[in-house]
Amino acid sequence: MGKIVIAVHGGAGPDSEHIKQNIEGYKKGIEEAINKGYAVLESGGPAVNAVEAAVKALEDNPLFNAGRGAALNDKAEVEMCASIMDGKNLRSGAAAIVRNVKNPVALARFIMEQTTHVYIGGTPATSLAKENNLELEPDAYFITEYQYETYLSAKKEAEEKPGQKQHKHGTVGAVALDREGNVAAATSTGGLEFCTEGRIADSSVIGAGTYASNDSCAVSCTGDGEYMIRYVSAFQVAALMEYKGLTIKEACNFLIREKCKDIDGDMGLIAVDTAGNIGIEFNSERMHRGWKIEKEDAVIYTY
Repeated sequence: MGKIVIAVHGGAGPDSEHIKQNIEGYKKGIEEAINKGYAVLESGGPAVNAVEAAVKALEDNPLFNAGRGAALNDKAEVEMCASIMDGKNLRSGAAAIVRNVKNPVALARFIMEQTTHVYIGGTPATSLAKENNLELEPDAYFITEYQYETYLSAKKEAEEKPGQKQHKHGTVGAVALDREGNVAAATSTGGLEFCTEGRIADSSVIGAGTYASNDSCAVSCTGDGEYMIRYVSAFQVAALMEYKGLTIKEACNFLIREKCKDIDGDMGLIAVDTAGNIGIEFNSERMHRGWKIEKEDAVIYTY
């Protein structure tokens, strides 16, 4: 029986006064997510259960841009995306442009296990959740005062400087290794503030925002989603390990510091391999993150 590992992130991007003023709350949120995921692993549960539990904890926390606390699009509405992947068999599920679903990662898990598909989006995805008794909440549940103020600020900026939107970013994710040596990953987001209605985030794109394979590692990404999609970021880390023989830290470093060194955007990721090694890399001012390795204390950082 191998050691167990859980790592989580709460989004990469620019710093802000809001983050500074709520820094302890962010750290507590990361700690709670770690504890929820680790408890699953410690009891012998599979990695896929652990990452779902960790991400659900972050989706329920209004400080993070996923689930409750999601960003508002250009119609002042919430549209959420999430995905999950089991490294044991490459099974995966994803939901995009979801509304009113309390935990989009739970819907992604449902799609993975209870349908013959990988990816379902829009109104049909929300309807699927409703028809199968996944927990729903009214619109007001998801809209926090902070995100509404951010929407108004972004709207004003877009009107004054068309095409020059400055996004604050927000995504949550988790990767885990269970006692059986299986890895899994899950990612969830509320998207970008004042983004175009119908935009699909990398968080729900398998291979871009989320990837997991027992042949290499599990990865969850965050930052500017368009770059994550263009570079197929999560899969690139796994491919660098499997095809080039890089260590997990080398693979994460190469993607962010070499392959994507010239992009004008924020990128970050967390990863764990089947030996329990963790890889974390980001080029932004901050990335809420933390991890716990068996027999070691949890570690939590923002900067």
